[in-house]
Parts: sequence; C-alpha cells; structure tokens
Amino acid sequence: MADFNSGFDLSASEKAEATELQKMIAIEQQKAQFQAQVHNFTDVCWDKCVEKPGSKLDSRTETCLVSCVERFIDTTLTITNRFTQMVQKGAH
Repeated sequence: MADFNSGFDLSASEKAEATELQKMIAIEQQKAQFQAQVHNFTDVCWDKCVEKPGSKLDSRTETCLVSCVERFIDTTLTITNRFTQMVQKGAH
C-alpha cells in the first residue's frame, strides 16, 4: 500500500506542476500579446500624430501622442484586468 500512496502523491504533485506550468504559459502568452499591442500602438500613434518627423515635437504632435498613449494604457489595463478575472475564474 505504501507504493500506491506514494504513486498517488506523485500524481497529485504532477498535476500541481502541470497547473503551475499552464499558469506560467498563460502569463507568457499575455506578455507576448502585450508586446504585440505595444508595436501596433506605436504604429497607430505615429501614423495618427506625426505628420512630418523633425528634430523636435510641436505642441500639437506632443498632445496627440500623450492622448494616444493614455488611451492605449487605459485600454491595455482594461484588457489585462479582464484577462486576470478570466484566469482567476478558471483556476477556481
């Protein structure tokens, strides 16, 4: 019987490791998705705000970029919070 219990504990341990691995994979996927969003955001804000590149930003361009960044951060936080809620619900 000791061997059976020992095997059962190992199986439970393996399941816990698999669950932890799934969480780590989900986090890495979220990081990759965020990075892709950053690249997309950079392109969108650049195209929207910068008419002609120069050595300095004029106030209009700077205001546009700040607004664009703030919208991006707000959207990203909303998505991240929603993703976290989904992961937490899945863990229970």
